[in-house]
Amino acid sequence: MSLTEHLLRPLLTSAAARPLLTHYDDALGSRIELSVATLANWAAKTANWLVEEFDVEAGDDVAVALPAHWQTAGVLLGAWWCGAHVVGDPSGARVAFVGPDAAVGQADATAVVALDPLGRGLGGSVPAGAVDYLSEARLAGDDFAPLFPIAGDTPVLLGSTVDDVLAHAKTRAGQLGIGAGDRVLSTREWTLPDGVVDVLLAPLSAGAHLVQVTNPAAEKLPGHRAAERTTVEVS
Repeated sequence: MSLTEHLLRPLLTSAAARPLLTHYDDALGSRIELSVATLANWAAKTANWLVEEFDVEAGDDVAVALPAHWQTAGVLLGAWWCGAHVVGDPSGARVAFVGPDAAVGQADATAVVALDPLGRGLGGSVPAGAVDYLSEARLAGDDFAPLFPIAGDTPVLLGSTVDDVLAHAKTRAGQLGIGAGDRVLSTREWTLPDGVVDVLLAPLSAGAHLVQVTNPAAEKLPGHRAAERTTVEVS
């Protein structure tokens, strides 16, 4: 079973409509809330797109160089759903996901993620040699099923396997004091691997709600804590 299935299947079964990820960008003044079902939908579209457009198979390298963002969550969970091996170095990767200001090249294909708060694509400003992730992946299917089962020893994050990453995420959830029903506030970047494990995977493995603040403004954090009724912080 893929890492994404391990993380999302229990939540989809028990509470698909409940909020799972809330993303603030204090520099833009934006707030976006995604339910379990909505995040799973973005992940499924991403997985279908990677398989259908780029022939990504289990164990293939997919580079992710993106900030902490709700779109990054969809990219990561989609990559893992089809068994991709998430890396930081785009050299030789089947696909590299980068932000709108990044250079294009090195990977076989480059997918530019617009990071628009409302999920809009790049419009007419797609760099030469790249594709617009948001505009293209949204056309992919809403449901995903791997062509072959994803084995627990499949590498999924900088050489670590499905089983290893899942176990580490659960361990970190306990160490960070994150439990089911918690509302976790984070201002931390999703660096590979520690930031992604602590901030994204640990809360998901525990069934907690993540409130991620990008470009945090210190004066706004007390308001975020109060409005979101957060119970744990990861910074």
